[in-house]
Amino acid sequence: MSIITVQLGQCGNQIGFEVFDTLFSDSHCPQGLCSKRENEAYQASCKERFFSEEENGVPIARAVLVDMEPKVINQTLSKAAQSGRWKYGQHSCFCQKQGSGNNWAYGYSVHGPRHEESIMDLIQKEVEKCDSLSGFFIIMSMAGGTGSGLGAFITQNLQDQYSNFLKMNHIIWPYGTGEVIVQNYNSILTLSHLYRSSDALLVHENDAVHKICAKLLNIKQISFSDINQVLAHQLGSVFQPTYSEEGSSRYRRNPLGDLMENLVPHPEFKMLGVRNIPQMSEHSLAYSTFTWAGLLKHLRQMLISNAKMEEGIDWQVRPPLPGLPTRGKMSLNKELHFNTSIANTVVLRGKDVHSADLGKQKLRAYIHQYTKFGIEEEDFLDSFTLLEQVVASYRNL
Repeated sequence: MSIITVQLGQCGNQIGFEVFDTLFSDSHCPQGLCSKRENEAYQASCKERFFSEEENGVPIARAVLVDMEPKVINQTLSKAAQSGRWKYGQHSCFCQKQGSGNNWAYGYSVHGPRHEESIMDLIQKEVEKCDSLSGFFIIMSMAGGTGSGLGAFITQNLQDQYSNFLKMNHIIWPYGTGEVIVQNYNSILTLSHLYRSSDALLVHENDAVHKICAKLLNIKQISFSDINQVLAHQLGSVFQPTYSEEGSSRYRRNPLGDLMENLVPHPEFKMLGVRNIPQMSEHSLAYSTFTWAGLLKHLRQMLISNAKMEEGIDWQVRPPLPGLPTRGKMSLNKELHFNTSIANTVVLRGKDVHSADLGKQKLRAYIHQYTKFGIEEEDFLDSFTLLEQVVASYRNL
């Protein structure tokens, strides 16, 4: 079954390119311990998921590229074509001359309705190319205007028009130091709207990935390209074909469905994160030895202690014993270390997470930038309320 990727804004298109390049490189890697027959089956399964018919022998990515400025899309199309290995479809992109000015309201209320028909037509054409559709993978940021605002609008349209197909949004949490002065407003609006229309939200934090680049990969001058390559590696490890069951030689047919079945047991709990090991530079691999049992032990402790990478894992954290109070019954003033799910790392950030205030007191600082495009103070308050409910639900696990 196939997955259609929707790349939105500068962030979504740059990450999307790295994802497709990583997927192609992995599936066509000449090295490995598999037989020729196994490699061919792996390549065929990967191609069915992410690439459509070949044009002059070059696979075409199952993707729609959307941005309100042409620069990044033109760069992305050019890089894919120059690789000579795969490319984007000739008529799979939509761009305009005017961006969203890092304003969620402009992307959602202006660009969304204005360009809805054109964008949805492109998506419909990609759907028609699929023999069997698993769902949609939407890549977007939370801090800007096009990726977040238009991304929320398009996701809502996908829910309305393709309600029987799964939708997973990959969203990038901005740097804590701030990239955009109104990034907190944009993030709150994005999360609340996606929580209503998406089936799963896969979140990566820029700060955490930056730390992986610096400490584990030993990159001195970290660029967004370095960060995007780490993200692409993690996403590829999730979406590439896996066997359907132990001892089976058949690959799972429904990649998004399998993920949702195992990771989203209830619509209330749809925030996902990724932990993977080992993470190191290629130069270090030759000097490293791993055992499967050792990797699983470290990965389990990463999840339990809520660590983003294997360096600095707190081995003192243990799961609560039977009979002890659950997290929801503990005092909110008591520091909580044990992580009961991957998802609560997304919403509960910083030392004052118990308050879940989300900045209401300063709401009016830039509210006029949103009200002139139809987003009122009540919309913010509704978003705060929904996310506070999300936080409370995760805390009570």
